[in-house]
Amino acid sequence: MTLLAHDRYCDEIDLQVQQLRAVVASGADLAATVPTCPEWSLEDLVRHMGGALRWVDTLVRARAQENIPVEQVPFGAGPQERGDAAALDKWFAETGELAVAALREAGAGTPVWTWAGSLDSGFWARRMAHEITVHRADATLAAGLPYEVAPDIAADALDEWLLLVEWVQRNEAHPAAAELRGPGRSIHLHATDTDPALNAEWIVELGEEGVGWRRGHEKATVALRGPLTSVLLAFYRRLPLDAPGLEVLGERAVLEFWLERTSFG
Repeated sequence: MTLLAHDRYCDEIDLQVQQLRAVVASGADLAATVPTCPEWSLEDLVRHMGGALRWVDTLVRARAQENIPVEQVPFGAGPQERGDAAALDKWFAETGELAVAALREAGAGTPVWTWAGSLDSGFWARRMAHEITVHRADATLAAGLPYEVAPDIAADALDEWLLLVEWVQRNEAHPAAAELRGPGRSIHLHATDTDPALNAEWIVELGEEGVGWRRGHEKATVALRGPLTSVLLAFYRRLPLDAPGLEVLGERAVLEFWLERTSFG
């Protein structure tokens, strides 16, 4: 597995900020429930994403070596008044500019506290690129708008999600993650619409020693096939497994078992 360039992640955060702002500017109802995050309205989702970016901006600028509580992040909660699309957009635009500038200035290797894996600013560039990529999907689903994402970002988002699941399963006492250990089972993810050079196929193995994964095409207990974006969103529990274009081959229960136990993150 090869990481994308640090600037590629920064560019994507900037792009996704603009695209999420476009959802707000489309006239979408800020009070509408987000189907994939039913505890949130569309406004809640934008505030959550903006708060995450403000938090990362604060961590990276401070070169923090321990967590900074979100309550200490300046303007992390967003505009005081709710329901004001213009104020929300202005805050979110400024938030994106701040976070991207901080990450660009830091580069990929600056030591910074993180909650998993690499303890550097590169972790946050990658994490925020994929966090906003998936939350923009939530927003577009709530607003009834089309959704697309670049293939290299979609493939890397799947890599990163598998790394995070593996890390949590091996390093944290998370009961759902612990249940992933057991008799040997495997999942094959197969994107059917990408350039073969991208190698957009994955094998995920669940065994007694825990979770392992790699890129590749192999027979598995169950396979999920379809367009890369749809595979990504299904694996993030944003699309149902029977969504148009998706196909499940083999023991569907194994895939459902995985999805039920990887909703943390």
